[in-house]
Amino acid sequence: MTRAAPAPACAASAPACAASASNPRAPDGSARASLARHGLRARAPYTRAPHHGAQTHMTAIPQPAPLAARPLRAALRALLPALALAALPALIPAPSPAQTAAPLSAPSSAFSPEDRAALRAEIRSYLLDNPEVIMEAIQVLEDRRRIASESEGRDLVARNAAALFEDGYSHVAGNPDGDVTVVEFIDYNCGYCKKAHDDVRKLVETDPGLRYVVKEFPILGPSSVTAARAALAAREQDEGRRYMAFNDALMNHKGGLSDGDVWALAAEAGLDIARLKADSKDPDIQRAIEATYSLAKVLKIEGTPTFVIGDSIVRGYVPLDRLRETVAETRERKG
Repeated sequence: MTRAAPAPACAASAPACAASASNPRAPDGSARASLARHGLRARAPYTRAPHHGAQTHMTAIPQPAPLAARPLRAALRALLPALALAALPALIPAPSPAQTAAPLSAPSSAFSPEDRAALRAEIRSYLLDNPEVIMEAIQVLEDRRRIASESEGRDLVARNAAALFEDGYSHVAGNPDGDVTVVEFIDYNCGYCKKAHDDVRKLVETDPGLRYVVKEFPILGPSSVTAARAALAAREQDEGRRYMAFNDALMNHKGGLSDGDVWALAAEAGLDIARLKADSKDPDIQRAIEATYSLAKVLKIEGTPTFVIGDSIVRGYVPLDRLRETVAETRERKG
């Protein structure tokens, strides 16, 4: 069975997810303090390695790497007790009727050193002759971890549904009465958010039953915070109708954003810049961002993009077909 690779994402503590070769400024004291209050770390300044155009793929959430990706010796050390138990039936002859009738009189600890050495040798020989058992055991362990993670994610979503879906300050697009809600945590300096942007737009535009909620989650430096504040403030103009045009402009911008880029793109989107700058300093805007930081910590979200689709958390960039599959699975569960 093929194991899926971790979805790539931009993480607050990882330096390799800048939107371009330009080096965004390191977070200032206020941005760093804001992230720290919510248990998040701002990333270090990013410098692209020379002659390497592709971004590094990384997981959005610090978590144990799949066992198959670790050195085989470490994997075997973790799995050896279970493998030994699995191998025993194949190694121990079937008991005779007399043996079956007799009660067990000696615990396994009564094995002599010679018996233990012989058993270890037999197990080693069995595993060498049947190496597929190792991969099967690894797959079972990974499947159990995945199921446990999905179950935990659904529980977290259920307990934080109001903050996720009806917070009153996040922009809502698509069908406001849709049967499935897709929430996306984004940072405008995140290269994977930019990569996902067109897919998300297609998803919303081609599915009339989707409700789309944008969570401004600036974790990649001060210009990310400026962009998030400006985006939230844009909802105050023209009854929020210019928000998505501004969102598109920020996401389609090539390279890292500067504060100047944010205001220039806002002007291109038809926003009143003087009013936007004033509104972006409103304490309510900062409180909205702080609330998103708090929510992300509860949901164990430390990277962008992260999606909440119905009751499922999808961490990192995934292609359009995977998004559609998750939406379909959500509808199926809802009946």
